[in-house]
Amino acid sequence: MRFRLLKKNFIAFLLIVIVFVILFYSIRRTNGNANVEVIEKETSQTAVMVKFDYGTIENMRKSVYDSNYRQYIQNGDKFPLDPEVVVVVQVHNRPAYLKMLIQSLEKATGIQNTLVIFSHDFFSEEISDMVKGITFCRVLQIYFPYSVQLYPNEFPGQDPKDCPRDISKEDAIKKGCLNAEHPDSYGHYREASITQTKHHWWWKLHFVFERVKVLRGYNGYIVFIEEDNYLLPDFHEYFKSMTELRKTKCGDCDVLAVGNHNGLSGFHELSSKTETSGWLSTKHNIGMGISRELYYKLMGCNKAFCAYDDYNWDWTLQNLSGTCISKPLKVLVALGSRVLHTGDCGLHQKEDCRPEMAQERVDAALREAQSALFPPVLTLTDHGPVEHQPHMKNGGWGDVRDHTLCINYAVRL
Repeated sequence: MRFRLLKKNFIAFLLIVIVFVILFYSIRRTNGNANVEVIEKETSQTAVMVKFDYGTIENMRKSVYDSNYRQYIQNGDKFPLDPEVVVVVQVHNRPAYLKMLIQSLEKATGIQNTLVIFSHDFFSEEISDMVKGITFCRVLQIYFPYSVQLYPNEFPGQDPKDCPRDISKEDAIKKGCLNAEHPDSYGHYREASITQTKHHWWWKLHFVFERVKVLRGYNGYIVFIEEDNYLLPDFHEYFKSMTELRKTKCGDCDVLAVGNHNGLSGFHELSSKTETSGWLSTKHNIGMGISRELYYKLMGCNKAFCAYDDYNWDWTLQNLSGTCISKPLKVLVALGSRVLHTGDCGLHQKEDCRPEMAQERVDAALREAQSALFPPVLTLTDHGPVEHQPHMKNGGWGDVRDHTLCINYAVRL
């Protein structure tokens, strides 16, 4: 009798367990399917390429917003793996130089394992089509939403009621122009075309580290270059070697400078050599590798960066190094540059641009350097303690409207 009772109880218990297990897995599968549906929906939303509308300023503003929100990854299906290296290109309006850069990217060994982000502050079909033509790696295009092109007659563009650059403060106040109370350190008033580059650089830094969805969870370095740069064929492999060298030999290095401004002079001797240095604007602003750790340091100096009266982002960064950032920035530098500067015209020089001559110079230099590419081992010369390097500010950034907009990138992207 007792055995029968135990048997009945056991069977009842077993049935309850079976029902519980079935319910548990049914609920789990339902939730799992729901999650898959949400992920697929989000993926399909972000995978849709936004057709950029160049028809009117309002349409361009909307296209910029939509594109930055959706973040279409070009060639994403072709190259599905996470990137080994991320390169961010600041693009203005020099398509001939951009074409050279894209050609250099295509020739770089390992480029299929790179994500290249093009950050634009000038919007044209010619430039867009050039980038859309890339098939050799994953590509994301992002768009600076406060471009002068989008605000031609109001801040952050040049408002007709703004003060003329060279008017005296006394006359500006009498005239009643908008920014009469805020000339720069040298008595000059803002020029929108001059302030845009610093705005774009700081916005881009925020956006890439905080808003680019595909980089969530990415903890590697991000290399920042410009449209008039040219990458050597071993750029990708060399930069990976630099990151490994930093881990083992230069743990306190803040920046990896994979480029310098010396061209390929002495390249055979310098190809495998690196050194440490304090960060200098005139030497280390090309091919900068920035980590998330350094990004957070810079964000701690958001107000200091945005209020410093210098329209150059790199001179501003040098000022932060050793002031707001208490310990001056230490950089690991490639003595054999893997990034060449091809541009012979830029912010202050608009005439007599000769990109075809730049291409000829690059081709000739590469023929000479070819046999010294892909060094098997990198060596390091450590120059010891790094000191703050003060400089005379250049001005051009005295308007409080620039300060406020720049500071707000941290919350309004």
